[in-house]
Amino acid sequence: MRLPRLLPTSLLGQVMLVLALGLFVGQFISAFLLYQASEQRREAALVNAVAFRLVAENAGEERRERLAALRRAGIERPRRADRPFRGGMRIALETAYENPIDADEPRLSDMEQDLEEVLQQQGIPAGEVRITHRAAGEDPFMVDYVSKRRRLQTPGWQRQRVVVAAVERPDQQNWLVTRMRVPAAQEGVLRTIVFQTFVIFVVLFALLYLVVRRLTRPLAQLTARVDDFSRNPDRTVLVKESGPADMRQLISAHNSMEARISALLDEKDVMLGAIGHDLKTPLAALRVRIESVSDKDQRTRMAQSIEDITQTLDDILSLARIGRGNQDLEQVDLAALSASVVEEFEDLGQPVTLGDTPRAVARIQVTWLKRALRNLVSNAVRYGGSANVSLRKDEGVTILAVADEGPGIPEDRIADMLEPFTRGEASRNRSTGGAGLGLTLARAIAEQHGGSLTLTNRAEGGLLAELRIPSAHQAAD
Repeated sequence: MRLPRLLPTSLLGQVMLVLALGLFVGQFISAFLLYQASEQRREAALVNAVAFRLVAENAGEERRERLAALRRAGIERPRRADRPFRGGMRIALETAYENPIDADEPRLSDMEQDLEEVLQQQGIPAGEVRITHRAAGEDPFMVDYVSKRRRLQTPGWQRQRVVVAAVERPDQQNWLVTRMRVPAAQEGVLRTIVFQTFVIFVVLFALLYLVVRRLTRPLAQLTARVDDFSRNPDRTVLVKESGPADMRQLISAHNSMEARISALLDEKDVMLGAIGHDLKTPLAALRVRIESVSDKDQRTRMAQSIEDITQTLDDILSLARIGRGNQDLEQVDLAALSASVVEEFEDLGQPVTLGDTPRAVARIQVTWLKRALRNLVSNAVRYGGSANVSLRKDEGVTILAVADEGPGIPEDRIADMLEPFTRGEASRNRSTGGAGLGLTLARAIAEQHGGSLTLTNRAEGGLLAELRIPSAHQAAD
């Protein structure tokens, strides 16, 4: 079972995916930093409010002298709350002779450092500074304070977060403790950051898509033209120059190259036609002249040699013409084509059989594909003693298979056998070895149709040649 393709394969898709991921990561980091800055501002506001209250408390010289007189008189003032604990930034203040923050409580070290700096800047003597946060219901002072004031006993007050800041005052041998409700995060801050991040992402992504699309559109057109030219080199079409300057230069270079290749192919066809004419004419004359040779055996050998040369010349010219023919593609049932080729060999008394051949339609050049199949069957009969032709379908590809029962081919020579003038039999006698162009022609014909030719040794013995041809809908694509 083939898994669905999740990642894009085109240049546009891959570039946009990378850009989208980069923008997403960048915007996520930006949003995180903005949110962190907002939290830092909220924390700074807490520190400033606490520091202001402490500075104001220490500014009252007369008040400090009055409290000192009370202590000298042996009168201890009970703990008190200067202001009610309600509202956003209101502070509760008390004086304690013991540190109200336990050593095992979590400490807000950043706030402690900031508060120490503020106190130092204001010239306020301070020893140790401790800051923590608690739920209001877990703070004894707040529980006692709220229990005496029914108006403060609102639902859920125990869950409100409280910042407790304790500053040691060495000159008075006590601790000044402030309690302040942690203000709720500003409404809509996170929503605003998310919306801003989304808008920036969409705008940048859209702009980048337009830019990348301007680059990839002419590239896609050029790719389609190169693919078409590889299949039909006899048809020259100039691609319109568009896109950035670099892309226009690339398209211009391709147009020049395509025109030159087409001209070279035309020259090659003219040259091959002349060679074929110039060689076949003297060969035909030799075929007439050998009739005057009195020795029958000698005459037969000479005629066979001329026939071998003529056949080799035809194979070479056919190989050179593949891809330049003017024949139109036809919708053909490959099962019927296979049956017709098998019948040709059966009529000649060759041991060729037809196996399973379900109906399979493909757009092909009938003459060329028949020749490819004939070459494969001829090789199977020559080297394997027999041939079995079958057909099967596999994911948009029709496979014409020719199997024999011969010795096969050594694994290290299979690739070489597809090259021109390479043969499995060392003799130059066409009846046993041929010219070594049959498999090369078959491979070239398969590739002309967008397919391929593969050779494999069968486990039960013999060689299997498979001609893979795209099905009709695949070829149309």
